[in-house]
Amino acid sequence: MSSVNLYSEAEKLEKKLTGACLDTRLALQPSVAKVIERMRQQGMHVPSRLRQLDAALCEDAMEARFDNLPV
Repeated sequence: MSSVNLYSEAEKLEKKLTGACLDTRLALQPSVAKVIERMRQQGMHVPSRLRQLDAALCEDAMEARFDNLPV
């Protein structure tokens, strides 16, 4: 996938995530991680906003896992 396509895919994911519910955010997190990994593998610059978005999505996923644990 070319660098233009990866940036375009990242932008599409960002738009989908804007104002999205938790279920959507959890469902799209693996896609965001894959795009970032591909960018890194190709030696591309990963924008900080994309790294921050991935970190927030990972945090959401971790919190969702712990919300289901009995106390």
